[in-house]
Amino acid sequence: MRILFVEDDRIIGEGVKTGLERRNFAVDWFQDGMAGRDAPETAQYDAAILDLSLPGMDGLDILRHWRRGGRELPVLVLTARGTLEQRVEGLNLGADDYLGKPFALEELIARLYALARRGRGYAAPVLSHGKVSMDTVTRTVFLAGNPVAMSGRAVSLVELFLRNRRQVLSKSFIEEKLYPWGEEISSNAVEVHVHNIRRKLGASFIKTVYGVGYVLGDEA
Repeated sequence: MRILFVEDDRIIGEGVKTGLERRNFAVDWFQDGMAGRDAPETAQYDAAILDLSLPGMDGLDILRHWRRGGRELPVLVLTARGTLEQRVEGLNLGADDYLGKPFALEELIARLYALARRGRGYAAPVLSHGKVSMDTVTRTVFLAGNPVAMSGRAVSLVELFLRNRRQVLSKSFIEEKLYPWGEEISSNAVEVHVHNIRRKLGASFIKTVYGVGYVLGDEA
């Protein structure tokens, strides 16, 4: 899952980015409001973590800009501003959730997963397709009810397919979802992940659409 993170506090920013990346999120962190505002124009994010007190452009103005432009990116407002009026203002402008500082990283992660589920139309934390299922809270993939050991990136790719059941995913789209800006990606990284997933979940779990990309296979 790829996350847009807009936070100017370096200590909080580095802590959250490191913590999320250890849970196999791809995180693009911006410390300037204007840069964070424009980031969704060049990348597809599953959710945004947005601070309110930012240099360059206030977080509420960023949120207002996104919503007026029709951008439906799920947004978690993360801020030290704790008054009722400020929370109400953020929610009225289109924020999906609100978490005050200080906070626990595990709660932040749980809220991100909940936002992503709602954004994709899935209320339950378990995604299923034929004999394959995934608990998105524990990040565990199951085959016929048995847990399957996988790398973090492979688990993220399984989730990506389960959340986009009928969509053909291009290699560039997959790379964009799995890797943040600045991380070097080997030319065959996606192919290697797909090969390993097929080896563990069955060759038919992911189908190749030649010249286009990959798509989730039939449930049977």
